[in-house]
Amino acid sequence: MAQSRQTVTNWNSDAVTTALVRYALIAFALIVTVWVSLPFWPIMLWALVLAVALYPVQIWLERTMTASPGRAATVLVLGGILIIVVPCVILASAFSGQILGTYDAIQRGEITVPEPWPGVADWPVVGADLDKAWTAAATDLPAFLETLQPQLAGAANWVLGSAASATGSVFLLLGALIVAGIMLAYATPASQSISKIFARLFGVDSGPQLKLLVVATMRSVATGIIGIAFVTSIAFGLVLVLAGVPAAGPLTMLALLFGIVQLPITLVALVGVGLLWGLGDGSTLHNIIFSVLIILSSFVDNVLKPLVLGRGVDAPMPVILIGALGGMMSGGILGMFIGATFLAAGYVVFMEWVEEGPELAADTGESAAGAGLAEGLGGQDASGDQAGESQ
Repeated sequence: MAQSRQTVTNWNSDAVTTALVRYALIAFALIVTVWVSLPFWPIMLWALVLAVALYPVQIWLERTMTASPGRAATVLVLGGILIIVVPCVILASAFSGQILGTYDAIQRGEITVPEPWPGVADWPVVGADLDKAWTAAATDLPAFLETLQPQLAGAANWVLGSAASATGSVFLLLGALIVAGIMLAYATPASQSISKIFARLFGVDSGPQLKLLVVATMRSVATGIIGIAFVTSIAFGLVLVLAGVPAAGPLTMLALLFGIVQLPITLVALVGVGLLWGLGDGSTLHNIIFSVLIILSSFVDNVLKPLVLGRGVDAPMPVILIGALGGMMSGGILGMFIGATFLAAGYVVFMEWVEEGPELAADTGESAAGAGLAEGLGGQDASGDQAGESQ
């Protein structure tokens, strides 16, 4: 008896040791895998988002062109590169041209600052310093800018850093688009593999539903927030360039940022209209026409957003919007997709758990409470009637 117990104890000890070693090796393999693949996560996640968002276009191209998935994906990638590169080159060229033109105009003395308004010196707190600086700029603008060289150098470094960051983001997006094209070329087997993964993790019943929710949420955020903001900013920027508005490039980037964070782009449009009338060299008719076009181009997102955002998703649109904005605040533009996807999935899972609760029992309890209250009121009425009859 004692020997059999010792045998069982030794067997349990060996089983626990084997399990610990096995789990330790699995954990080590996962850690090494994450460490090796970590530098490629941004481009892979962006490629996954683009592949999910562009898959309906891929299907449309396959049916229209009667082409193979690989050929349709190639056409889609080339078209996306043209759509991304051409507007970026136009805006970058306009921005650099305006910067160089402004610098040359200042050096030649073609840009002048008017005299300060009467009474500026009497303004509280900042009046005296503002009047002094304004007078110096109006008297000799190049000499005044020389006195602000440290501040201008800091601003120039910030502008160059922002331009470098924007350039890096464009190249990252182009690389992700190429990887997304490879994913789209093998979309059917990849979709089947992902379905098996979801079924394995969440069960045969909940797995497919969660997969559809994730795909619909990512597609809704991509087209409803990022896509619409990009389309609106491109249309807005092209109108600014055609109108000859100074600083069209920065205003376009600001409009894109406003569109992503869900702020009204009309505020940026009003600044563009002010620059058109204040610093532009067009005629009155030119300024009127392009002022209307600038304002109208800022309303493109208001027209498209209700048609696209939240479409095909079980979660309400406010849940998706809160997840997108919260994710962007925490993890940038890529965090927008992650936040919206996880919040929408969590909302659907939570609501399914609520629906599975004792709903009928709760209704029965409320009915019983209502019946008891009615009986109590009826008893009070009956007692009151009896009291009245006895009197």
